[in-house]
Amino acid sequence: MSGNRFRIGFGKKKNQGKGIFSRIEKVFQLENYFEEGFPVAHLPKIAFVMVLGIFYISNTHYSEKTIRQINRLRVEVEDLRADYTTRKADLMFAGKQSEVAKKVKPLGLRESLEPPFKIVVRKGEY
Repeated sequence: MSGNRFRIGFGKKKNQGKGIFSRIEKVFQLENYFEEGFPVAHLPKIAFVMVLGIFYISNTHYSEKTIRQINRLRVEVEDLRADYTTRKADLMFAGKQSEVAKKVKPLGLRESLEPPFKIVVRKGEY
C-alpha cells in the first residue's frame, strides 16, 4: 500500500489570476493594508462614507416615490378637470331660459309675455 502523496496543483483553480477581483487585488495590493490588523484610524471616515451612501440611496428612493405620486395626481387632476368641464357645460345648458321654461311648465308656471320695466326712484321720494 502506498502512502499519502501530495498532488501538485491540487486545490489551485485553473483560472486563478484572470478574474476581475484578482486584477483589482493585484493593482491595489489590498493584503498589505491588513497585515498588521484593521486600521482603526480610518474607521470614522469609512463610517461617514457609509452614512453618505445610505443617505444618497434613501434620497433616491424618496424622490422616485414622489415622482410616482406626482404622476398619479396629475392623471387624477386631468380626470377631475374633464368632469368639471362637462358638468359646467351641462349646468350652462340647463340654465338657459328655454330649458328653465320647459322644466317649470309641469308646475303650472309660465313665462311672462310683458317685458320687464325699470323702477326709477327719485331722491327724496323714499
